[in-house]
Amino acid sequence: MDAGLILHHYPESPFSEKVRLILGYKQLPWSSVRVPPVQPKPDVVALTGGYRRTPFLQVGADVYCDTALIADVLEHVKPEPTLYPPHLKGVARVFSQWADSTLFWAAMTYSIQPKSGGTVFSDEAQAQAFIADRKAMRTNMTQLRVGDATSAYRSYLRRIANMADEHDFLFGAEPCIADFAAYHPLWFTRVRAPAMAGILQPTPSLLEWMQRMDALGHGLHERMSAAEAIEMAAKVEPKPPGQNLLVDSAFQDDHGIPLGTRVTIAAEAFGPEATEGELMAATRTHYTLRRTDPRAGAVHVHFPRIGYVLRKAESA
Repeated sequence: MDAGLILHHYPESPFSEKVRLILGYKQLPWSSVRVPPVQPKPDVVALTGGYRRTPFLQVGADVYCDTALIADVLEHVKPEPTLYPPHLKGVARVFSQWADSTLFWAAMTYSIQPKSGGTVFSDEAQAQAFIADRKAMRTNMTQLRVGDATSAYRSYLRRIANMADEHDFLFGAEPCIADFAAYHPLWFTRVRAPAMAGILQPTPSLLEWMQRMDALGHGLHERMSAAEAIEMAAKVEPKPPGQNLLVDSAFQDDHGIPLGTRVTIAAEAFGPEATEGELMAATRTHYTLRRTDPRAGAVHVHFPRIGYVLRKAESA
């Protein structure tokens, strides 16, 4: 089996489900590394340098963070079937960004309530650890109140159902990136918080669309340990900019920070932990940092530009 694509994830993670379904849709074989849902995550940090959101994709000594960037990588690996039909490329990306943020947080706030805890978590200790961990990751965010999230989620579900009324998938006869981005928050409600899934029942066309998405499956995959993945990174060199799985390599300087500078990159909001390293690429769509870890060796960590903050490191 080709173990080139290594997904670091855990079963309950909604964003991981987004990527697992894309892998299934494209019929790409992959290796599965389970990560802990909460801190500590020493094996994760060995590869990412600080970033701890789930999932991330590893290819040798290159680590791709954020599902928006991972989707672009998988599109480059196997362009067909496409996630970005030419006539929908702009609207599908804009819709996906909304679904991965606004829709996601409404769905999570609604789904993770005291009355759903017994189905989301195995015990009270796990529930408290998860809630405390995610609170620490929301340092720069305004938390929705449950009532407000519920109202918004109901409206969003009706709007998505209107789209599903017209086609098999949200924008046509085949799924695109918008379908995968909209599906995973709803999947969490239906599969991981079934006590809360009644909110989906008034929209039968939405449920039928979810069944079509679920039928895409996760493709062919096999388990790999975190130690094996780290060892694999240590055995190879990361790909130079322009030779990795990201299509653009031209330098775009919007910060006055030249390549080769010691920098940090962190998410704008959820997950404030920064990754520090040498800036290897800053293109129209992504950043690349080079860092060295005692276990993983030299690693290139890639981030999308949108949603991430680039700064000179304090030690630079």
